[in-house]
Amino acid sequence: MLPKQSFEIYLAGKFTTTDKTLEVNNPYDGSLVAATYLAGESELEQAIVAAGKVAEELAAMPGYIRFGILKQISEELFSLKQQFAELITLESGKPIRYALAEVDRSIQTFTVAAEESKRLPSEHLSLDWTPAGKGKEGIVKYFPVGIVAGIAPFNFPLNLAVHKIAPAIAAGCPIILKPSSLTPLSTLMLAQVINRTALPGGAVSILPMDRQTGNKLVTDERVSLLSFTGSPEVGWKMKRDAGNKKVVLELGGNAGVVISHGADLDKASTKCVAGGFSYSGQVCIHTQRIYVLDYLFESFVEKFLEKTNKIKPGNPLDPATDIAVMIDEANAERVENWIIEAVEGGARILAGGKREGSYIMPTVVTNTNEQMQVCCCEVFGPVVVIEPVPSIEEAINHINSGQFGLQAGVFTDSISEMNMAFNRLKVGGVIINDVPTFRVDHMPYGGVKDSGLGREGIKYAILDMMEPRLLVKEC
Repeated sequence: MLPKQSFEIYLAGKFTTTDKTLEVNNPYDGSLVAATYLAGESELEQAIVAAGKVAEELAAMPGYIRFGILKQISEELFSLKQQFAELITLESGKPIRYALAEVDRSIQTFTVAAEESKRLPSEHLSLDWTPAGKGKEGIVKYFPVGIVAGIAPFNFPLNLAVHKIAPAIAAGCPIILKPSSLTPLSTLMLAQVINRTALPGGAVSILPMDRQTGNKLVTDERVSLLSFTGSPEVGWKMKRDAGNKKVVLELGGNAGVVISHGADLDKASTKCVAGGFSYSGQVCIHTQRIYVLDYLFESFVEKFLEKTNKIKPGNPLDPATDIAVMIDEANAERVENWIIEAVEGGARILAGGKREGSYIMPTVVTNTNEQMQVCCCEVFGPVVVIEPVPSIEEAINHINSGQFGLQAGVFTDSISEMNMAFNRLKVGGVIINDVPTFRVDHMPYGGVKDSGLGREGIKYAILDMMEPRLLVKEC
């Protein structure tokens, strides 16, 4: 028996049900939020076939229509902002003020996609650089790559799905999106908005699926591009299994921060606390490791701990709440075990370190080494490591030492240090006088090493979803 509130899956422009119910529970108190359904192989096949049927229609759709569709979605999201935010909070345990910010970012993502839909790339080439090209010229146009498969995670259930859906609409590609089974409701609510636009049936399908069924998006040869956001272990296996399709991977990180000469310690500590503990650290660019020049270390730690101790835990629906639970108790137990491992290896806890069910207190650790999981792995929880270093060069070496390279933050007033960091840090983005947790939705976002492959950010995602074609003609 389904609860009173339920969400149907969105299959090729229609809402439907299946015989497999998926219940979504509130991570904060375990209560049932709502139910939806799991799509099976039959529903996925219908979605792929429908997407293939509308691919040419989408590719030929005039730019002003794509623009209008994207603007309409953006405007409806704005009008429904509070409802979306409350649903995100209920299904993910994210404090409401962060959920409201996520909806704001989703609105902006659709707005930027609408703007980018009016300036899809093209190029004119002169070909007479050699005698063979005399009297000829080239025109390069970009065409939709085909069916896009998007797989989105739980931590930003709306906006990270939107980062796949919005550029696909702008590029003229049909998309099939698999949301996280933990947090599918906000994307299914988005489907209700999308369904009111002029997009043809088959242009967008949003299908909660189990991992086995969802993996067919990875292996099916009719899918032209896979865009996955999630863990490195899963992402790199998907790349191996994906065959000839294009693959974009937005994976994990253990982002580092440098506190160097001339840093404003009040500003730096405030930003680092926010970057370290927002949404219980369940952010790919969570501020995880902070390296502070020796002579600034004690002052910085004092300010950081003062601000950390003021973080208010509570019900995520309370606007005053700063931090709530993690997504589930299993992840909280994992983080707790990593903290215990660090302490047993000689680390010192400066704040927090305790778990109550799915809640981990904001935790600050020092005296660590690079073999500890709180340093070398992605904690994806409310744990921050702070260590003293003798120089910015050594801080850069620490940040570069591991398997990840997503973003890094550097607090400095030195242009030469800024340039050194930009040239030497092996990461996808260097953020000056802010934390690596900084992201706006039109910037090229992604990492190197085990942090991923390719870039998101609307223009850059659109380029991935299109392919160049050359016309050579007489002048």
